[in-house]
Amino acid sequence: MGFSIFAAMSNSDLVWSSDPELRKNLASGSMAGSRSRSGKPSAAATPERKHLPKGPCVSLETAGRKGKGVTLVTGLQLGEAVLEDLGKKLKALCGTGGTVKDGIIEIQGDHRAKIQDALAKQGIAVRKIG
Repeated sequence: MGFSIFAAMSNSDLVWSSDPELRKNLASGSMAGSRSRSGKPSAAATPERKHLPKGPCVSLETAGRKGKGVTLVTGLQLGEAVLEDLGKKLKALCGTGGTVKDGIIEIQGDHRAKIQDALAKQGIAVRKIG
């Protein structure tokens, strides 16, 4: 029989217990909290973007990325396949990585001016934010 004090801890750092009931909870993940060992919330999820500007914009975001900048292209009213293709072309133009998530093109690094010029050449007028 193990100590019952661990059962009351919802965000426990408990790794192993001799109590079979606690071991079952550990194996099922029911005792696993959303916090890391440091006590801070897990940063596995991408940061929530609350204030996206209206219309096509190019901006730089560093929040939740340990100071590393990511160029965002938002507000393009294009289909998912077209956005994927445009994102691929912009990544090749900038020589860096990136992704397309939820209708937003993310390019690693600060490439706002380069991306704005490339989109203007394709007839897409975008505002540069920041």
